[in-house]
Amino acid sequence: MSSGLGKSRKMAEETKAPEVQESAEELTSYTSETNSGAGTGTSLIAPGYGTGRRKEAVARVRLVPGTGKWTINGRTLEKYFPSRLHQREVNSPIVLLKLENKFDVIVLVDGGGVTGQAGAIRLGVARALNAIDRDANRSTLKKQGFLTRDARVVERKKAGLHKARRAPQFSKR
Repeated sequence: MSSGLGKSRKMAEETKAPEVQESAEELTSYTSETNSGAGTGTSLIAPGYGTGRRKEAVARVRLVPGTGKWTINGRTLEKYFPSRLHQREVNSPIVLLKLENKFDVIVLVDGGGVTGQAGAIRLGVARALNAIDRDANRSTLKKQGFLTRDARVVERKKAGLHKARRAPQFSKR
């Protein structure tokens, strides 16, 4: 066993690639957070309004021309949604249309949980962008499914069952 281990260690030393030096500029240009075409969308920059719903959550979204500042129930995007996944979800229609830093987003959202609220905000933002410039934005948003309301809701509990489908344990005797 030890001879096989020695061979693999020896091969690893022989096949070691020479180190490549990279500048800091090259490293920052390849992050997943960067959008190379940021702010190059062809949409009109005008005020818009949209309402989004998901599960029990309802979001009223206002887009006003600005610098990309988010306000959700009086808090910033990072404070309201600490999860990067939810931040990315609510911002996805703006990123898709390459309109970052073109609109300030003001949201009033209530009901539901965190994921439901994020989905409601995403639909509200997409509807507001659609209302601003239907000709330029609608086909792109529709193709990605951002204008479709997600109709999935919790199934109601039925009589004689523990939950919607969970039946009591069966006993043969």
